[in-house]
Amino acid sequence: MTWHGGPSGDPYRFGTDAFYAALGRAFVAMCAVVPVLFLIEALDVGLRLGLDYTAGIIPQRLQGLDGVFFSPFLHAGWNHLYSNSIPLILLGTFVLAAGPRRFLWSTAVIILVSGLGVWFTGSPNSVVVGASGVIFGYLGILLTRGVVERSWWNFAVGLLVGLLYGWQLLGILPTDERISWQGHLFGLLGGVVAAILFRRRNDTGESDRLGSPRMTLP
Repeated sequence: MTWHGGPSGDPYRFGTDAFYAALGRAFVAMCAVVPVLFLIEALDVGLRLGLDYTAGIIPQRLQGLDGVFFSPFLHAGWNHLYSNSIPLILLGTFVLAAGPRRFLWSTAVIILVSGLGVWFTGSPNSVVVGASGVIFGYLGILLTRGVVERSWWNFAVGLLVGLLYGWQLLGILPTDERISWQGHLFGLLGGVVAAILFRRRNDTGESDRLGSPRMTLP
């Protein structure tokens, strides 16, 4: 197995100006996402829209199936949103830096896998909202991407993320607390699937599955 730090001649390899520019743009973009989530929460609370119940996931009930797509944008109060904001920005930055199309498709896979997993296995007496499933999905991508792409840079990122957030993997275990461990578990699995589906082929020079050039980041 050959490991790469980025193909020779790749202008986006680690340490180049293009690399740091891509990482910076990704960070700015993720910082712009969080205020949108705060705006949604402010409207929900201020106007008493009750979005958590009308657009959240209600497991095993057809009227709660649309929550698979809407629930990541909703939160059960300000504390819930605060706790998700920083990991969403940090993990999302590294995922987005690999390319916007890959980021969007990977996020879609995570939302689908996490949401359907919650809908099929969650308690029908609960309502599930929050971006935690997406966050665990990004964690799954970063922990898996270095291995499937055989990239030292991605492996180092995964190792760093593991050291910072590895303890959160305990959140995939069943618990009596009022958190959806199913969302965490299936979000993580969705991230692993996305990392495999949308991996870069930096050993053969082939295009990736989204039709992008072989590498934009090592």
